[in-house]
Amino acid sequence: MKLQPQSINLKDCGLELSFYGKLQKSKVPLVFIHGAGGNGLLWEQQLSGLSGSFSTIALDLPGHGKSRGNPCPSISLYREVIRDFKESLNLSSFVICGHSMGGAIAMDYHFKYPHDLQAIILVGTGGRLRVAAEILDRFGRGDSMPGMAELLFGSDAPPQMVRDGEKYIAMVPAEVWYTDFTACNNFDLLDDLHRINIPTLVLCGVEDRMTPPKYSRYLHENIPGAVVELFAGSGHMLMMEKPGEVNHAIEKFLSGLKQQNINLKNG
Repeated sequence: MKLQPQSINLKDCGLELSFYGKLQKSKVPLVFIHGAGGNGLLWEQQLSGLSGSFSTIALDLPGHGKSRGNPCPSISLYREVIRDFKESLNLSSFVICGHSMGGAIAMDYHFKYPHDLQAIILVGTGGRLRVAAEILDRFGRGDSMPGMAELLFGSDAPPQMVRDGEKYIAMVPAEVWYTDFTACNNFDLLDDLHRINIPTLVLCGVEDRMTPPKYSRYLHENIPGAVVELFAGSGHMLMMEKPGEVNHAIEKFLSGLKQQNINLKNG
């Protein structure tokens, strides 16, 4: 059964934002941020698979999925939307999990609002996210990008998943892709990674061609205490390709914090 979206009017900007999942005050809030051109439903397997242990929520960024408004031209503006969303839900603090562009938003959020976050989970992302000029040029002209789905998935992805991915890519307006990829291209926190001082988990597919494993290894080497896991046979859409393994890694990481005398707070 497909998850049904909920909506909330953000306190600060008044924008109507769509999200999936349910806030449960008795559980640790785990907020998922999708990547460029995506939406909250890309986290469907995490929303359902981790809801027994955490209060799982995945939002549609502005101009994506069911959310109103326009896509943001910078990572910092997306960061402010997440802050507004957090305040509008009356969350005191939460664990943030971001994929690709969502990972950039998560890291930027930490530097601006460090006390809001209990831990960071970074999926298929990097401290800098340069985008190929050909991709920017195509979407900037309003063109489509045939074959892009083949760059997103690894060898273990079912053919139907790749075909569905191709259809999804074609449905997203070129303007959204261009705006998001431009925001990614201008993002660079490589020199600041050493200042991330909360528990961090880094996940990446071995066959990721958008944000190769070397990006995740760099995060692991430069974020103090970061834990990294690589997944064979998987590409950029790791949370869809290997949902069970990803869920297990997230649960193991967050549960393991107790052994380090780090107690996560409920919503």
